[in-house]
Amino acid sequence: MKRGDNMKDDQIVALFWERSQDAITESEAKYGNYCHAIAYNILSLREDAEECVNDTWLAAWQSIPPQKPKLLSSFFGKITRNLAIDRLSFVLAKKRKGQALTLLEELAETLPSHASEDVMVDEILLKDSLNSFLRTLPQETRNIFLQRYFYCRDVKAIAEEFSLPENNVSVILYRTRKALKTYLEERGVAL
Repeated sequence: MKRGDNMKDDQIVALFWERSQDAITESEAKYGNYCHAIAYNILSLREDAEECVNDTWLAAWQSIPPQKPKLLSSFFGKITRNLAIDRLSFVLAKKRKGQALTLLEELAETLPSHASEDVMVDEILLKDSLNSFLRTLPQETRNIFLQRYFYCRDVKAIAEEFSLPENNVSVILYRTRKALKTYLEERGVAL
């Protein structure tokens, strides 16, 4: 079989299903830098990011099988992001600061809060509504929004990547949050 970047996702998934240790090695070779970037953008500490990436491989090992993801970049990215946010939440419980807190505050007025037994239903509706909303956006706006709120990148880095002034990125994000709020209100998603 091929190594790392050249190995296809379905081949890596097959290694997980075979319970081969090579599944971890190949995943790390192909997606390690990608997962590390996600974790580092959230945590801002190399050691914590490395730990989250290592935990990502363990979580993947425990999830595959029974899961059979088609797009490993999204699968690993979501695991890494969730682990990093969980770790940050733990740290923030002690420190009460960090970039992710700023991101959550930016979205706080847009997204609903859940305080009832209907949390799971609300979360499913919210997820579906968010996905639908994202499909309505122009590609550049969607990518900027995802870079900020999924990958937790700072505005300066996004501006550099898209060759835009930082102020333009901030305005795009503000307008997109405002449009998201309107979109959710129109669909009856509780705010």
